[in-house]
Amino acid sequence: METETKDRQPTLSDRTYGWVNERFKLDALVEYMSGKVVPVHGHSAFYYMGGISLFLFIVQVITGILLLMYYRPGADSAYESVRFIVSEVEFGWLIRSIHSWSANLMILAVFLHMFTVYFTYAYRKPRELTWLTGIGLLGLALLFGFSGYLLPWNELAFFATRVGTGMAGAIPVFGKDILIVMRGGEEVTGATIGRFFGLHVAILPGLFTVLLAAHLIFIQRQGISEPLDWHALPESDKKHQKFFPSFLLRDLLVWLIVLNVIAVLAVLFPDGIGVVHWPLGVKADPFAPPPAVIRPEWYFMFAFQALKMLPAHILFIEGELFGILVFTVGGVVWTLVPFLDRGRAGDRSRYFMAFGWLVLAFIIVMTVVGYVVE
Repeated sequence: METETKDRQPTLSDRTYGWVNERFKLDALVEYMSGKVVPVHGHSAFYYMGGISLFLFIVQVITGILLLMYYRPGADSAYESVRFIVSEVEFGWLIRSIHSWSANLMILAVFLHMFTVYFTYAYRKPRELTWLTGIGLLGLALLFGFSGYLLPWNELAFFATRVGTGMAGAIPVFGKDILIVMRGGEEVTGATIGRFFGLHVAILPGLFTVLLAAHLIFIQRQGISEPLDWHALPESDKKHQKFFPSFLLRDLLVWLIVLNVIAVLAVLFPDGIGVVHWPLGVKADPFAPPPAVIRPEWYFMFAFQALKMLPAHILFIEGELFGILVFTVGGVVWTLVPFLDRGRAGDRSRYFMAFGWLVLAFIIVMTVVGYVVE
């Protein structure tokens, strides 16, 4: 029996891809992405931390835009607009909760990503710029948290911001000027909300997007780092998977899992839980006495507690200023680790490894002490 074959008719998706490909040469991009590989080993799960951080930033942007539709900055309108969002706007409480949970989880994911990169020596040549842009992204994420904390204009946020900005005033020579720029005056007022609002929704997102684009480009051009143990292995013993589509699909699956985790947390704990909480509380009153206990967000607690434990004076320097100087020097050293660690590929450095564990232990211990000791 004679069979008649016909060419398959192009579908709508085929025609759409062809139209876009003709103009933007997508085939070359797909071919390039298909050539990228990801190492497969016992610690491959750490490779997903960067993608989780990216996804949580995307959630931040989407929920932030939704909140922006109703939020009104100002001493007379900020608190009322947030209260309107959580009590009157349909699902407004859920969007605010998702925004808050994703903010905290993003900072946690960025911290975990940074330490996994550090302890696997993935900052070494040729990935120095990748490390520097990552540190910049962490700093911007912390500024996101600090600037967004004041925006509800409730009592706790007001006094915590006053303490936080006051630390900047302790810096010699330029401290007073920095404090005035941050607050928009001598005190935390409605002008401070305007400053923080502009920083939170315009300046920081722009800077973050530029750094993030550079960070992703560096990763794509240089590839994902291999474990140190692999430098002594022959190529035949190394196992890889294709970045596109294998690793990318797994990354998207992790994103879906994270989205479900955020949804569950937002529904069950809309105001947070334990030390991670953001109840609206009462409106800020500059003339009211401060709360008995003022604590920063958990990701600032280690620095806050360390400064609080210092004596009033250390030699001829004020204790708080001494602590700020130590944190500054430590931050500079941490940032410049790729240029200080001159170890060869495959070599471990016990000094830099000890330094990393010391920093991690300090953050954890000071954070725990900050919440245990009143």
